[in-house]
Amino acid sequence: MGEMTVPAEAMFGATTQRAVQNFPVSGRPVPVEVIRSFALLKRCCAEVNRELGKLDADGAGLIVDACDSILDGLAKDPDGCMRHFPIDVFQTGSGTSTNMNVNEVISNLVAKASGKPIGSRDPIHPNDHVNMGQSSNDTFPTAMQIAGATAIDQLLVPALRDLQEALAVKARDWDSIVKIGRTHLMDATPIRLGQEFSGFAAQAEYCVLRAQRAMVRLAENLPIGGTAVGTGINTHPSFGTMVAECLSGATGVEFAEAKNHFEAQATRDCVVDASGHLKAIAVALSKIANDIRWLGSGPRCGLFELSLPATQPGSSIMPGKVNPVICESVMMVACQVVGNDAAITLGGFGGIGSLLQLNVAMPMMADNLLESINLLANASTMFVDKCIAGLEVNHDIATGMVEKSLMMCTSLAPEIGYDQAAKVAKEAFKSGQTVREHVLQHKLIPEARLRELLDPRSMTEPGGSGAGG
Repeated sequence: MGEMTVPAEAMFGATTQRAVQNFPVSGRPVPVEVIRSFALLKRCCAEVNRELGKLDADGAGLIVDACDSILDGLAKDPDGCMRHFPIDVFQTGSGTSTNMNVNEVISNLVAKASGKPIGSRDPIHPNDHVNMGQSSNDTFPTAMQIAGATAIDQLLVPALRDLQEALAVKARDWDSIVKIGRTHLMDATPIRLGQEFSGFAAQAEYCVLRAQRAMVRLAENLPIGGTAVGTGINTHPSFGTMVAECLSGATGVEFAEAKNHFEAQATRDCVVDASGHLKAIAVALSKIANDIRWLGSGPRCGLFELSLPATQPGSSIMPGKVNPVICESVMMVACQVVGNDAAITLGGFGGIGSLLQLNVAMPMMADNLLESINLLANASTMFVDKCIAGLEVNHDIATGMVEKSLMMCTSLAPEIGYDQAAKVAKEAFKSGQTVREHVLQHKLIPEARLRELLDPRSMTEPGGSGAGG
């Protein structure tokens, strides 16, 4: 391809520099999680090639040491280390540029450690040794799946579990508080605040399950071992399985070689699938955050059944205003995750990203997948720490609306019929009375029986007053 000038301080080579010049698009490099996963993958590949007799022990050891140096650098100084991995996300759709970037850095780290000139490809060649038994077409999709699965395991699942527990605590603590339910934003029959929050806790529990399913989907289908088009040309038949076992031991995530390499490399269905689970998690978080925002609206002209923690001034013009900013942040994250899912979905489309034997939208898909995982994990942690943990009930407001609700008449329907109960609600609304006051005034039901029928707590249990509707 001709000569290429590379910055003197760079650990990468001509192939990387050429890609930097070819793709000045976003200024955003491939995610650090992908680079970390690449270093781990190349480490495992070197170890497996040594076990298979393809790479001598000294050469494998040099590659392992270089990979460890990258992993250590990413842990201690990620910004400093990432300057050696500068290629834009919007590069070649197979991620070939990034694969070669990693190969070149590893080769040059070995050269530097061996006292040889950077770029000499001595004693480790980026293609012949670092990339042995591999292709960009199976390493990049493998690296993005490693990155996604480990991020879900280490970040998202713990954050969602914390969210579920925080909501479950509120559900238990507030189980005795009877308030008015609302459907279509209109008054409905009573519900306990604990029951309402138990619904949120159940949503979060399902989110944990979705995250775990997404992790498994990414981990169970590694393309490594398929090389260029899935046939496994230039690699050992046991290579993919052994690399997956090595990765499992290094990460604690149970990785497995793809059962069908032609599916694993020609598509990114596993990533689309995982992203779909992340989208469902985002939808759940948006529901929880929005409902809490509604319940905290006010303080005088809204529902104000809950007091949300005051985290910052809410207005530059209205003194004393406090807004539900944490809920808003969570909901914006949900919007972004849905947008990321749309991009990932399109990236997986036949004729767009998935073309014959290869998907060519992988760097973009990896970037969006990892952003979604990180956003959901961070938003969940923020939601717990800065909102849910500090929620307080405004008891008088929450419980005081129950008696005023016209939908208390629901429990009268089995006693006096639906039409008569509807008439009670309409006339009570017109007169400004409660349902209880109207029924007593017109002697529609004996007082003792009415007390039974209009017991709010009973209405919150199966078989209680008003059952059958």
